[in-house]
Amino acid sequence: MNKPYNNKAWLGVLPVLLIVAFSGVVPLMTVVNYSVQDILDFNSRFFVGFQWYSETLQDARFIEAFLRQLGFSASVLIIEIPLGLMLARGMPRQGLSASLLLVLLAIPLLIPWNVVGTIWQLYARSDIGLLGVGLNALGFGYNYTADPIHAWLTLLAMDVWHWTSLVALLAFAGLTSVPTAYYQAAELDGASKWQVFRYVELPRLKGVLVIAVLLRLMDSFMIYTEPFVLTGGGPGNATTFLSQHLATMAVGQFDLGPAAAFSVIYFLFILLFCWIFYSSVVREND
Repeated sequence: MNKPYNNKAWLGVLPVLLIVAFSGVVPLMTVVNYSVQDILDFNSRFFVGFQWYSETLQDARFIEAFLRQLGFSASVLIIEIPLGLMLARGMPRQGLSASLLLVLLAIPLLIPWNVVGTIWQLYARSDIGLLGVGLNALGFGYNYTADPIHAWLTLLAMDVWHWTSLVALLAFAGLTSVPTAYYQAAELDGASKWQVFRYVELPRLKGVLVIAVLLRLMDSFMIYTEPFVLTGGGPGNATTFLSQHLATMAVGQFDLGPAAAFSVIYFLFILLFCWIFYSSVVREND
């Protein structure tokens, strides 16, 4: 005889579903509605179908910003995931030193994004900033406000400083869950440090690393405040990402229809990348 299910638990989840629907689904549907209209003013709007989607996908500025965004997100993941993992593996697992290091790692994560941009804006100035003055004293001719490569590398260094701690904290939490008996067995078998990492730690860290990659991928793809404060998208368009291009269309130019189509495409790209990555990881584990 089948045991009857108690569906009363859904009553506890209902408030969360309502909040998500109100804060996420309703605005998304509003944006989708705007994306198929030509909005002249609040009282004059015309249905244009997929015209804005077609124009956005053929817009050279959109394509350039998209490729720039892909390069930045890929660079962030390539640097921050291994670096955070190395930091986590090098930390003591318990004791006062472990607690102190965890607090120090958490400090960059507590700083607001606009403050991070301001800190690095001052830190990297070529006339008074510690980084800028130091690099120029070494003969590098550093100036992130005039050189696109310097601006890109400065922005990348800022993001690595700000978010590598998140990966390190997640990896540290995963490493603390590895039973001590596993390390003892590996030591008895004469396993090297690489073998311990490959066959003992890494399998236990896969779930944590998936979360870390997804979080950093989504966040790096939506980055806005830091480059806006640090470089303003310049010099030229060297650090203008999709989010800044979207803000210019929606707020600066008030092109609500094209901006809505842009945001829907933006959202679908992020969703697609995350789905591809997560599906590939799940398929590999199966």
